[in-house]
Formats: sequence, C-alpha cells, structure tokens
Amino acid sequence: MTDIEILKEGIKALDSKKAFDIKAIKVRDLTIIGSYFVIAGASSTTQAKALADEVEFRLGEKGLQPKHYEGKQSANWIVLDYLDVVFHIFHNESREFYDLERLWQDGEEVDIKQFLE
Repeated sequence: MTDIEILKEGIKALDSKKAFDIKAIKVRDLTIIGSYFVIAGASSTTQAKALADEVEFRLGEKGLQPKHYEGKQSANWIVLDYLDVVFHIFHNESREFYDLERLWQDGEEVDIKQFLE
C-alpha cells in the first residue's frame, strides 16, 4: 500500500469510531520519522483503545501491521507506527498537553475530507 492509501484507510477507521478533531500533517520534508502524522482525539481511554484497535484491524485486513506501537496500556497517547504514516491517538487532555499540532506546525496540513467521501 502507498502512504496515501494507509493514510486514507486509517483516517476512515478513526472517523468510523467517532475520533475527535482528526488532523493529518505531511512531515515528509521535515523528518525521517515518516511522511505523515495523523493526530486524533478520544474522550476516554476506552475510546482511545477502540480507535487504535480499529486502525489496526482495518489496515490488518489490507495485510499491514504496525512496525511499532506504544501506549496501549495507559491509552493516554497511543502511537501506531506504519513507517510512512504514524498515528497518534490521544485522550483529549494529553493531546492538549503535548500539542503535536504546534510542534509540527511547519508541516503541511492535509485536507482529510477527501478521504471521508
């Protein structure tokens, strides 16, 4: 799968489970960590786990598994690393605290509406 296909499937998965304020940021020109960061909010740790599980399930159906993941135990900040696309799923309070959108503000925000049609 291309990075855009991973991005699309992951965003659709997050949206299907009612993630809050999904953002996609193109960071390809800023870091070697990945091409895109996806940031999504959850109202509870239970929802954060459900969001992560749904992303893993949907991408797993396409034959992809995260190369690395962190945070499933506490579920305040879950990271699913698919190399080119890194998903960050935050409990809302943690999202405000870490403010990845500000840290990566030099990246190019991607209009996710194109993936939700």
